[in-house]
Amino acid sequence: MHLFDVYSLFDVTPVRAQGCRVWDDKGTEYLDLYGGHAVISIGHSHPRYIAALTEQLGRIGFYSNSVVNPLQTTLAQRLGKACGYEDYSLFLDNSGAESNENALKLASFHTGKDRIIAFRRSFHGRTSGAVAATDNPAIVSPFNANHKVTFCDLNDAGGVEAELKKGDVAGVIVEGIQGCGGIHVPTTDFMQALADLCRCYGAVLILDEVQSGYGRTGRFFAHQWTGIRPDIITMGKGIANGFPCGGILIAPQFQARKGMLGTTFGGNYLAMAAALAVLDIIEDEGLINNAYHVGEYIKSRIPASPRIREVRGRGLMLGIEMNEDVAPLRRQLLFGDHIFTGVAGKNMIRLLAPLCLSFDEADRFLQAFNTIINS
Repeated sequence: MHLFDVYSLFDVTPVRAQGCRVWDDKGTEYLDLYGGHAVISIGHSHPRYIAALTEQLGRIGFYSNSVVNPLQTTLAQRLGKACGYEDYSLFLDNSGAESNENALKLASFHTGKDRIIAFRRSFHGRTSGAVAATDNPAIVSPFNANHKVTFCDLNDAGGVEAELKKGDVAGVIVEGIQGCGGIHVPTTDFMQALADLCRCYGAVLILDEVQSGYGRTGRFFAHQWTGIRPDIITMGKGIANGFPCGGILIAPQFQARKGMLGTTFGGNYLAMAAALAVLDIIEDEGLINNAYHVGEYIKSRIPASPRIREVRGRGLMLGIEMNEDVAPLRRQLLFGDHIFTGVAGKNMIRLLAPLCLSFDEADRFLQAFNTIINS
């Protein structure tokens, strides 16, 4: 048997990691400015994280959601306090895509309606409803395409209202900052208008904070820069620093009923131990503040160049849009300078470093990037 060949792979085999550094099987050290698609929030192999998982595994690793798991209650209380949504409820699952799937389903249950508004250049995951709400026809199968989804332009409140007026919209899903679509930041005016429109027309506002949340932008969630309170907030990626975990925060007006949502692995003991350790470390080490200041430091020091079109984002969710194909530049950073970065499309270098990135590590990237740009 062989692997189903769907990934484009770099010829790098990581075998060890610590903080923002990764070492391959040849002993080469890399600076990680991508965190495995924004998954590594507190840094690789944090000793408190390892201890929490090890200790929990020594007690019990798994049982189903048919029994009481006090760690879930503890996480709900801690998370509510940390993010400012103590009056919301928490449903736990396994990934960002599953979180978005559950949010879309809950919106439909709540309203009795079946159409979703999403936005052009969006990415919400690869499960059935989530991928239907993703603006990328290449990954949407004919089966997925049967969902009722309408795409509007980001920052176009008038276009959203025209669709809401039709009366069949269950929910509107929007990213706190569009990630895979190119680090596009919704304006404050648009987000506030979106919240008002959803209230006016009885639609559920879903904020996808899978990539932009958990402190990455300098607030716990990116939408908190705009002063709104959505009906559902979806989470994943950095919530447990690499252990599969996701969840949704649900406003008080939603009524739960037995069997409405469910999952086999969501909220398991190991995921909860990992998620609680992540919250502890984020708070104790001031990582949200660090993410903002180091990210803004990087953004302010990207050089002016005819090769660069624009630098976008907040905190440690940054995109450097180039006037050229970035594939050669990314390969130079990886194989020449030993720095992991990501991309969004063909023209953007995407940075999603762990929230513990230091100024010295930021300088290492800036020096390498500036040298390439000026060569």
